[in-house]
Order: sequence, then structure tokens, then C-alpha cells
Amino acid sequence: MKFVDEVQIQVTAGKGGDGCIHFRREKYIPKGGPDGGNGGDGGNIWIKTDQNLNTLVDYKFKKKFFAHNGCPGKSKNQSGKKGSDIFLYVPIGTRIINYNTKEIICDLDNKKNIILIAKGGKKGIGNSKFKSSINRTPYYKTLGQKGETRFIILQLILISDVGVVGLPNSGKSTLIQSISHAKPKIGEYPFTTLIPCLGTVKIDQKNSFIIADIPGLIQGASHGLGLGVQFLRHLEKCHILLHVIDLLYNIQDIFNNIKIIEKELKKYNKTLYNKTRWLVFNKIDSLEKKIIKEKIKIILKNIKKKKIFFISALKKKGVKKIYQDLFQYLKNNQYK
Repeated sequence: MKFVDEVQIQVTAGKGGDGCIHFRREKYIPKGGPDGGNGGDGGNIWIKTDQNLNTLVDYKFKKKFFAHNGCPGKSKNQSGKKGSDIFLYVPIGTRIINYNTKEIICDLDNKKNIILIAKGGKKGIGNSKFKSSINRTPYYKTLGQKGETRFIILQLILISDVGVVGLPNSGKSTLIQSISHAKPKIGEYPFTTLIPCLGTVKIDQKNSFIIADIPGLIQGASHGLGLGVQFLRHLEKCHILLHVIDLLYNIQDIFNNIKIIEKELKKYNKTLYNKTRWLVFNKIDSLEKKIIKEKIKIILKNIKKKKIFFISALKKKGVKKIYQDLFQYLKNNQYK
């Protein structure tokens, strides 16, 4: 199934049914009173979460949704039938945004979320309701009102506890695969990961957490270069970030690569930049021990305020400590 995480749609609630003008015409009652009934209210449009969905692909091609109109009133004081409501189902983590103002309407973050997004029009009133002691034969009614029309953006933000960032080919997908049940695409070329990938990390039978991998960032990503920037919002609800760095670069490039990611995170969103971020230096299995020791020594000397790991995601060396420490961090901060 194609992964779609942002769509623009139009929702239009139903129009209320018109009231009815009618007078009783029964045998032996030549001058019966007014008996025109009310119309029915227009149908509403609701948006509801569905835990079985993980994409907005259902709204990729169908862009307009209409609730049913209320039926007009009838004689004999019969009210018109209310227009049927319709429900639009979205994945947990969907954000609803006003298309015109770009204001966030709400975030649907759990499986029981439901929101009235477009209210149906009010019913029209029949002439029987306007009868009074001074007006026994009212010849007027009210029309049903139009339902709300709204243009909205549905934006899916994946719900995860831990987010993974880094340059292309730093080993993010390999790390995800080594600690979770996820099976991201892995290859020896840039941008192997084309869409976000979620994995569940199981600590034991009762405890687990969710980790998310997004396509690699490059310099200029916050201005639209590469693939990663369009998926950065999927990390907004993470509690902690893992920044994976390729140790195969020379030491100066390693530090430059760290700064590239930090700058792109800061440009995109300061909240994202200020999240707790651990540094994971990957591919220690691909270098001689002497070179590894030299690089580790320099890194530890120059980076003192970040938690640091040295691992081989491919060989699963050092990865156990990462997910154990992550779980402990989440537990201590009451995220789980």
C-alpha cells in the first residue's frame, strides 16, 4: 500500500430540509388549520481515528465529501428525515489543519478520538409552528440552512517514542532492523529509505517502545533539498532522538556531519532541535582497532554534553545497551 501522509480535502455538511406550508383538507373540515411540518437537520461530517489504518491513501484521489441533506417537512405535521451523518476514518496521529488559515484544528492522538468537522444545516420550520391566536392561517415557513463547508489538510504524524536521524547511508535503517521487528529497505546507495518506517522494540513480554526511522537528511533539507525534510514532522511527537553518524568519514567530516544535522533540525523546528538527542557512532566493525580507538578518543574529548554510543548496527555490537538505555529513559520520564 502506498504511504500517503498529507492530503487536502473539502468537506460539506448537509443542508437542512425546508419547512412545509400546508393546511388540513379533510372531509367535513373545510377550514382546517395549518399542519405543515418541519424539515430535517442536515447531516454532519465527523472525522474518527481507526487503529487499523497507517496511511491517508483513501483521500489521495477522492477529495470532496458530502453529508446528506435533510428532507423537507410534509403535511399532517410530519417532520422531514434528518440527513445521514458520514464518518471519515483516519490513522491515529492525524493532524487536522485549516487550509485557509493554516491553523491547527486538532490532533487525533488516540484510538477513541472523534471530531465534528462540518456541522449540518438547521432544519426549516413548517407553518404549523407559526400558528397563534392572532394568526390562525400563517402562510409562511423557513428554509433549511446550508451545512458548513470546510477546506482542510489531513497530515499524518507517526506516533513513536524514539526518532532516528542522520545523513544518508549512516546506518539508520540497519540500526532499526537490528533492535526491532521492522524490515526497512537497506542498500549501499543514498536514500534507500524513501518513507518513514516504524519498528517495535520489545524489552520483554510486557514492555516495549516504538522507534521511527525517516529518510536521511542532507545539507539544505530544511529548504526542501533531499527527502528527509518532508518527513521531519513525524519526529515531532518523539520523546528522544538518536543521531546516527558514520565513523568511516575522517574525523573532521564526522564533526561537520554532526553540525549539518543539528543545523537542519534547528532551522526546521526549534522544538525538535531541543529534544534530548543521543549520538550513535556506527560502523566500528569496518575500521581497524587502532583507528577506532583514535577516533573514539578524539570524539570523547570534544563532545561532553551528549550521551554517546559506539556500535556496529550490522554486527549488532553495542545495540543492546542502546535500547535498554532508551527504555530506561522513557520509563524514568514517565513516557511509557
